[in-house]
Amino acid sequence: MASGRLGAAAPPTDTDTTVYTVPADTVATLNVAVVNRGEEPATVRVAVTPNAAPADADWIEYDVTVPAAGGVLERSGIVAGPGERVIVRDDAGTCTYRIHGFEGSA
Repeated sequence: MASGRLGAAAPPTDTDTTVYTVPADTVATLNVAVVNRGEEPATVRVAVTPNAAPADADWIEYDVTVPAAGGVLERSGIVAGPGERVIVRDDAGTCTYRIHGFEGSA
């Protein structure tokens, strides 16, 4: 089972992007770190969902402002089951997302 960095992405503006999917027969304890590399604040969304597209109830952060020039948003202790995905998006295209944690047998 994996531990440490499980996924990372720097998606384009306003694009839902899957950063990590929990493998079959696996559970994961995750942390999500977001940093804004841009010169303007960014509005960020983070979802944990079993679906290809998040439903309204899947968002754990929604339109949260991450300050410019190195502003950070972190969520920790997220437990996700087999097949669940972490999907992110922002309105600036200047954010980097890192998923780290560990996986174990389901």
